Parts: sequence; C-alpha cells; structure tokens
Amino acid sequence: MTQGRHIAVAVGITAAMFTACGDGKKDTANTVAPPPIIAMKDFFKNPEKAGFRISPDGQYFSYRAPWKNRMNIFVQKIGDSTATQVTQDTVRDIGSYFWKGDRIVYSRDINGDENYIVFSASIDGKDAKALTPEKGVVAGTLDDLHGVAGMEQTIIIQMNQRNPQVFDPYLCNVVTGEIKPLYDNSKDNFEGWVTDHNGVVRMATKTDGTDQVVYYRATEKDPFTEYMRTGFKDSWSPLMFTFDNNNLIVSHNLNGRDKTAVVEWDLAGKKETKLIFENADYDVSNVDYSRLRKVLTMVTWTGAKEERHFLDEQTKAMYNKMEAKFPGLEVWVYGADDSETKFMVWAGSDRHPGEYHFYDATADKLEKMAVLRPWIDPSQMAEMKPITYTSRDGLTIHGYLTLPVGREAKNLPVVINPHGGPWARDEWGFNPEVQFLANRGYAVLQMNFRGSTGYGREFWMKSFKQWGKTMQNDITDGVEWLKKEGIADSSRIAIYGGSYGGYATLAGITYTPELYACAVDYVGVSNMFTFMNTVPPYWEPFKKMMYEMVGDPKADSLLLREASPVFFVDRIKCPLFIAQGATDPRVNKAESDQVVEALKKRGVEVQYLVKDNEGHGFRNEENRFEFYEAMEKFLGQHLASAAKAEAAH
Repeated sequence: MTQGRHIAVAVGITAAMFTACGDGKKDTANTVAPPPIIAMKDFFKNPEKAGFRISPDGQYFSYRAPWKNRMNIFVQKIGDSTATQVTQDTVRDIGSYFWKGDRIVYSRDINGDENYIVFSASIDGKDAKALTPEKGVVAGTLDDLHGVAGMEQTIIIQMNQRNPQVFDPYLCNVVTGEIKPLYDNSKDNFEGWVTDHNGVVRMATKTDGTDQVVYYRATEKDPFTEYMRTGFKDSWSPLMFTFDNNNLIVSHNLNGRDKTAVVEWDLAGKKETKLIFENADYDVSNVDYSRLRKVLTMVTWTGAKEERHFLDEQTKAMYNKMEAKFPGLEVWVYGADDSETKFMVWAGSDRHPGEYHFYDATADKLEKMAVLRPWIDPSQMAEMKPITYTSRDGLTIHGYLTLPVGREAKNLPVVINPHGGPWARDEWGFNPEVQFLANRGYAVLQMNFRGSTGYGREFWMKSFKQWGKTMQNDITDGVEWLKKEGIADSSRIAIYGGSYGGYATLAGITYTPELYACAVDYVGVSNMFTFMNTVPPYWEPFKKMMYEMVGDPKADSLLLREASPVFFVDRIKCPLFIAQGATDPRVNKAESDQVVEALKKRGVEVQYLVKDNEGHGFRNEENRFEFYEAMEKFLGQHLASAAKAEAAH
C-alpha cells in the first residue's frame, strides 16, 4: 500500500520524501574493563545475512547476503538447508526488495548516481531482467498490487523518463517486462500518487512551490479535481484508504496541532471523524495493518526510541509473546505470508546489531535464522544513552550520548556527530559508526538540533533560514554542555558529519574554530549558491519551498553568503579530512573541491578522498573500508597531537 507523505526537500533525503529521556549526568561508576580494539572491518563489512522476507505462499524465505563483496538476494525453501542465489550483481549492493507472486522485485543504481533501476528475477535466478531504463531515469515501485485480482504479475512503478522533474505511473508486468502508462500526466504533471486497496490511483499530488495540492477522483474513469490545499508548513498526508476504500487514514497537524496525529478522515465531508492516536511530545505518522483480517494493528513513532501503540489485541498478544523470548532487546514482527501464520521476527538493541527469527504461529515454533553481524559481541559495545540539554535560547535539544566502555566519563576525547538532512533525525539503535568510535575510546554526541523531524511543527520551523546560525548554535551548545559536565576534554574535540552533517562540520570549524581539534566532512555542502544550482531535476518543483526554508539566492544573497563556509575558510585552524563521491547528485563534487582548493592555497592541511564510483555516501564495501581506515588514522593522529599540545602549554 502506497503512503502519501508530507513533501519536503533536504540534503540528506530524496525530494519525494520529505519515552523518557536520560538526565544527561555522567556515569562515573563505570568499572568494566575496556574491551579490546575491534578490527575496523568488523564494523563496516557487509552483514552475514540481512533483509529476510517470507514468500506470499509461505513456502520460501529470502534474504540478502554478500557475494563478491556485494549484497545479493538468496531464496531458500522453508525446511531445506541450502539456498539458491537469485541475483549475481557485482555493480552495487541490492537494497530493498519484495516478493511479487513467485518472483523477486528489487532495485539498485549505478555508482551512486541515484538513477534507480527496477529489476525482476525468478527465484531460480535464471530470469533476471531490468524493468526500467538503466541510464538517466529514476524509477521505483509505487504499489506492489499485492492480492489485487487480475494483477498477479503486475505492479505499478513510477519514473521520471518523460519529464525529469516529475514521476509518472506505469503498469509493469514483472514476468514479461511490458510497461504501459497508467495515466497521461503530460498536462497535469502530478508529482506523487496514492492508490486504494484495489490498486486504483485515487489521489495525486503536486506543489506550486510552497503549497501542497492534493487531487482526488472517485474512480479511474473520473477526472482529478482539487481536494485539499495546504501550505508546506502544514502536514496532511494520506497513509492509506480505509478497507472499504471509502475514506482515508491520514496523518496531519491541521486545526492548530503542533504534532502530527493519525486519524480517520471522511473523504466526502473533508474532515477528521476519529482520532486514532496522537502523542503530546512527538509526531505520529505511521500505521500498520493486517491485509488478511482488514484491521489496523498498531501506530508507530520515534521518541527517544521506537515506540508503538497497539490497536489490535491479536497483534498485542503476539508482541507480548515475542518480547518475553528476547529480554533486554527491542522486538519487531513483520513480513507475514498471505495466511498470516508465518512471520519474521527481528530482535536487537543499541549494542546488539540484530538477529532474525522465523515464527510459525500455527505450530508456535520460533527458529533462529541469522545474526546480522555474528562477529560483534554485544557485551563489548557501548550504551547509546538518550539525553537532553538546553540551548542558549531555551530550547530542549534531544540527542544520544555514547560513552566508551570501561573508561571514566571524564575528560574524554569526543566526536561531535550532527546528522544529515537536515530535516531528518538521529535515532536510537545499533550504529556501526558510533560503536566504532566508542571502541577507539571516543565519546560520541549526536544531537537532534532544531529542524530535526519528529518533534512537531514549531521545532521544525525554527530551522528556517538558520543554516549556520541557531541550528549551528544547537550543536555548539551540545559541545559546551559536554565540557560543563566534565565529560569532554576541551583540547580533544572533533566534529564529523555527512550531508548536512558535513555542512555542519564545515560551519563548525569556520564559525567556531576554537572548539575543534580536527574535522571530517563527508559529502557536505560548502557553498549555498552552487548547492542550490546543482540539485537533481526532481527537486526543481520544490525550489520555492527551499528558498523559504533555506534562503533565496537572490533575495537572501547576503544571508546565504554568511551561511556558506567556503567564504570563510581563512578562519579554519584545524586539520580537515574531506570524503566525496564523484557522482553525488545531491551534493555535487564541486562543493568539496571548492574547500580543498581554497585551503591548499592557504597552506592549510586538508586530506581529500574522492571515489569515482560513489555518490551521496560510500556504499561499496571496499570504499567504506578505505574511508573509515583513513578517518581512524586522522582522528587518532590529530586528537592525540591536540592533547600533547595542550599539555605542553
């Protein structure tokens, strides 16, 4: 089932996307011995097995596993001991995939260009084929049409082949590869689509730059008419049609709400008729349901950890049973077969990378299938502790503090790690980067600065036109909080981030250069003007929104110049390491080139790693190894030398 989404544009996410906390006090009672130094590759090599799914008929399960350093898909009959390799891809890891009847549908791009290609393969691996163009087009699945009569071999895909700025819907036969346009979008240029439970496109969305407009039709024979118009600061997102296809389940923050709530919505009356769930502190915008029983099962949201509220007693009973089997771990049940008697169960935590189990509800039998990273010992991993601190202007900033195991939380070397987006957020869970750094003895602070999602409209809007300003102050205030608590050694603080986090890294060492001993910028923005000019074409419809949220290159030219670290590289005092993918469609390579060139002219030390076969972040295993090996040496060298220099004074 396709979900409508509040449209936003961000550095670290695609353009079509847009609980108690700890008290933050340091733990000085850590008497556990420090763990051994764990090999870098153990944190960043491909998992042994991951992404388990069950076939619709319940006869097979599938998973992803490494083959020639790339994640490929394997299928195994339930009860058998051997698996069949379905894909043999050496170009790129295969990420998301799903079952369509007795076939597998998956996608990948080439060298990180984000021009995703949709593929289909038979489970014997003998009939793999590309369903969408392999160059210059972004494609994805809109609706898998699961269980829709007459559509046993058909899915709905969307791609920007006709017009690079918008995505058109197509019917696609996954066996033959035949593709047919589903709607003539040449006049309307709708950008998004919502289907009902019969696979009929009933809603379409587009933006006029700042307003989000939803169009509706009762049947596929009817024309679309405007149904709902909201400003981009409001959120009204159809999650799914009700099971009779007459009304909607919607998340929204209209009518004075600050946090989004999940409600039932009367299509004809254009009004909320039933509040399904809301939370006073966090946005709620996800709902799960049973296809077989046609009931909503639970609402989920992200607080300090992933949270859920049950809407169905059967689902609640199953979770209670599973949680009793995995004490101390978070549990999620997913991926049922059509009879909803066979399930996959995932269990993991901040210190446990996760493990998969197969559950046969009829036999009440639970079978362990795999551990993602069996070479990781959870007892040697560090706790990711939810914390809060107060910004200089009185905002409560939520985040996560990970302290190295076996070391007193006092005068530690620290890596400040702001997230990408920026309209995204950090979450609690096993994070290989954080655990890698903690294993090396660094404390790691991640903060959900203003603009981070999930905390309501007001908190998000406080980020508007604040790149390098109050958004950066929230990061700086986190550093000062760590120093005040006595956790941070002020002479050994590094900042590292990717995407917007890379921007925040560059902003940190230009606007507050005295704070940091060294910095690592990973695919980060440096120049607000060139960044705005090189965004992907499918971001173009949202440019006006970006101008309101970030700044207009013409009307706000002074503001954007002040927010562009490239113009202030003369302030940089510390060593800098930059990593960049050459094919990055979001943050063009020129963003990094400009900084490197400017620093070299000044004779400032800068280390530069460019990968020609990567885009917005390094996905290939061998490139991850090279990056993290270089980062480990860089941090070790410069945080150690900073401590020596401080001692000399």
